[in-house]
Formats: sequence, C-alpha cells, structure tokens
Amino acid sequence: MRCYIVVVILCAIGKISAQTYEVGLFAGGANNIGDVGRTNYILPSNLAFGGLFKWNKAKRYAWRASVIYGKFTADDSKSNIPSRQQRGYVAKNSILEASAGLEFNFVEYNLHKLGPAFTPYLYTGLTYFRYGYNYFDAGQMIDVAQKDGTFAVPMTVGAKMRLSQFFILGAEIGARYTFTDNLDASNPEKLNVSQQLGDLQFGNIFSNDWYVFSGLTLTYTFGRKPCMDCFE
Repeated sequence: MRCYIVVVILCAIGKISAQTYEVGLFAGGANNIGDVGRTNYILPSNLAFGGLFKWNKAKRYAWRASVIYGKFTADDSKSNIPSRQQRGYVAKNSILEASAGLEFNFVEYNLHKLGPAFTPYLYTGLTYFRYGYNYFDAGQMIDVAQKDGTFAVPMTVGAKMRLSQFFILGAEIGARYTFTDNLDASNPEKLNVSQQLGDLQFGNIFSNDWYVFSGLTLTYTFGRKPCMDCFE
C-alpha cells in the first residue's frame, strides 16, 4: 500500500513537470493584402521561413510560440483591377515577427499513442512584427531605411499529421490583421518627410493592411509521457 502511494505521488509530480514539447521549422511564402498589387488573399510572392515551439498541455490544445521572417512584393501590373494596372506601383517589404498564443486541435491528438494521428487545427494569439516604413514619390517607392514595429492578430488554419514517433508534418495558412496601413507604403503618416512632400497617402486609408504566411511545418517531439497516462 505504501509503495502504491509513493508511485501515485511521483506520478502526480511527473504530471506537473512532464509534458510533450515540439520544436521545428516553418518554410513557405508571404504575401500582402493592401492598396498595392494583387487582391488575392493567398498568393505568395516571396519566401518566408522561421522556427516554432509548442507545449502540448492537453490533447485538444497547445501553447505555441514562433519567429518568422518573410518578404513580399506587391506589383500593380499583376493586379486584376484596371486602375491599379494603369498606376503601375511596385512595393517591396520585409517582415520579422514574433508570435505567441494557443493552438486548438479539432480532434483529440495524443502524441503518446502509436499509430497515425491527424487533426485540423486553429491558431490565434498576439504577434509583434517589424517592417520597413516607406513611401511613394512620383510613382517610385522610396526606401528611407526606417523601421517601424506594431502588433497584429494572427488567424491561422492548418492540419498536421504524425510521420513517425518523433516527427510531425503540418500545413497552414496564417493571415495577420495588422495595426498599420503602411506595409505597402500607402499611408506614411509617421514619416517626417511627409511634412515636406505633402500628402503621400493613397488608397483606402481607413482600412489596415494584412499579410499572410502560408507553408509547411516540420516539428520534432520530445519530453516524457505525462504520468497521468501510467494508469491507462
């Protein structure tokens, strides 16, 4: 009896400290949704890559953190809007983001049981990112080598499956609603140069920009099996 009590106590302690973790890579593409270029929601124009970490607290959810870097090119000539095609602007920018939040699995996802495991998932949280703060003058984007940072709300949908006991492959599309309207250099209200060159704003100045990272994830799982499962 005493031995059983000791095992229960040790398992309870293990349950607190022993969880399953994932660490891995993200690789894919980036595109913007704004006042310059195409209006497609998902159409990467440049590469994006980064790393991510997950703490699987339960079969239904995991805490998640990631750092991703990507670039995009917004080209009016590739838009299906005639006015943009005639305007002919080209905006380029890079984004470096750090994000943390909650990933929710639609299906119970137990990494400690053998056999295939698959589930769609949603992710949201809070993102902070840095980007180039530029403007257009005489139809050309002017790079003033000035960076700015702000927050965004990530809205990601994806699906993941276990390849083996230790590796998980995922595919996801994540749109970020940002708190800026100048990813495409269409609303440079923070630039001191705007006082000299006049109003540099164009497009819909009442709607903030979006950017999208879409691609694949590959993670490696580690960490001991939660002791609560010892009695399953």
